Amino acid sequence: MRDPGRDSDDASFPARSAPPRHVTRKTVLRAALAATAAVPVALIGGPALARTLTGHPGEEAVPLTPACDDGDDPTPEQTEGPYFKPASPERTSLLEPGMPGTRLTVTGYVFGRACLPVAGALLDFWQADTNGAYDNVRYRLRGHQYTDSRGSFALTTIVPGLYPGRTRHLHVKVQAPGRPVLTTQLYFPNEPRNATDSIFDPRLLMAVRDAGSGREAAFDFVLDVPQDPGPGPTPTGTPPPGGAWAVGTAYRAGERVVHAGRGYVCIQAHTAQRGWEPPSVPALWRAA
Repeated sequence: MRDPGRDSDDASFPARSAPPRHVTRKTVLRAALAATAAVPVALIGGPALARTLTGHPGEEAVPLTPACDDGDDPTPEQTEGPYFKPASPERTSLLEPGMPGTRLTVTGYVFGRACLPVAGALLDFWQADTNGAYDNVRYRLRGHQYTDSRGSFALTTIVPGLYPGRTRHLHVKVQAPGRPVLTTQLYFPNEPRNATDSIFDPRLLMAVRDAGSGREAAFDFVLDVPQDPGPGPTPTGTPPPGGAWAVGTAYRAGERVVHAGRGYVCIQAHTAQRGWEPPSVPALWRAA
């Protein structure tokens, strides 16, 4: 279900004349998260978080879709496409010296089905360069990161170029610890090719605005992750973490571990934490 009034839901957007709407837990949480981030972000001059983005003067802000509305639909899945590469480097900026293109920052949050933020969620981004080409040899314009304790993320990159048959888009895989991977794509509003791209989904439009010589975008992901007020039951007969795999260890792509009597190979550099044991997280480990 889409949120028809994101700007009226959010204290950081201009108020509009509209009938009163049901205030959800996530509406309050968005404002609280933005408020706690506003001062440090302003002080360091970093990119604004999703909740601080506003539209151009006289324009209505583009809704972040789909919105989490206490039991709402999760973010739609989309095809991975032919250009995904595992083992991307861990980084929040995909910029490299001399890289052409318009600078783009993408910020937002990862939420679960109960409208609570998901800390430690893995986001793996990849995209075309300004000429519409993917680097399939190295890891140019590829990288992964993790949400912070507030469930927020920030990516610095460039606006992707166009290539035959597709509109402008970013690829991303999102995964909460110990949960299945969501593979999807993010789109730019007001792109002529949106109308002719057979893969395009308006529910995956980012909120985008010009920012000096660059652009700023925002999107919130809603994962199909159940979130209960209390801890869930512990499955019986589940063996504890064992072997060489250990919480707090920084693993590099290609490293091998033993867990619960089986061998695994790391395919994404990361620091291990509980809930990310192999084989629970296929984005990080594969059976050896």
